Amino acid sequence: MTAKIIDGVAIAKSIRAQCRLDVQALNRRTGISPGLAVILVGDNPASAIYVRNKIRACQEVGISSFKFEYPHDIDPQIVLQKIADLNEDPSVHGILVQLPLPRQFDMTAVLHAIDSTKDVDGFHLYNVGALITGNAVFPPCTPYGVMKMLEHEGIGLEGKNVVVVGASNIVGKPMALMLMQRDATVAICHAKTRDLAQFTL
Repeated sequence: MTAKIIDGVAIAKSIRAQCRLDVQALNRRTGISPGLAVILVGDNPASAIYVRNKIRACQEVGISSFKFEYPHDIDPQIVLQKIADLNEDPSVHGILVQLPLPRQFDMTAVLHAIDSTKDVDGFHLYNVGALITGNAVFPPCTPYGVMKMLEHEGIGLEGKNVVVVGASNIVGKPMALMLMQRDATVAICHAKTRDLAQFTL
């Protein structure tokens, strides 16, 4: 089989163009303008860039964005209260807490504080569990993006043998579950896998 490079940038541009049309249609039909709230704690340069790109993407497709920045030594209860407020805010349809968080935070508590219907990263326990049945409100973004690229390229998965390298809760495990939903046979490799090459041949 000849390897093929998938142009993720071109696919993303196409998806954003469709999202813009969808947002306009939603607004015409219901008067609703989608809103995304992003919480950024600390001064991690990579996180700042990531958040800036997300806000730029929102602007491109017509989604309102709200950024809430906090210093690295903020009391976690203040952030949890902000999440509670955003859960009740009808103008906010998605909430994203940029990771990683400073060490004083209980990451699990923060992610589970987000309403599962606004959990756009798909990290809430409800959405993680619902991946097993294929009923997640929001699937985790990175594996979902991989699935969209495979769909765009017309790459069928039914009956295929697929290897996922990495078993993280954010990418590897949900990726495997999404592939199984499409009837692929999945092997998950990780740091303790013996002879990785035998799986990736």
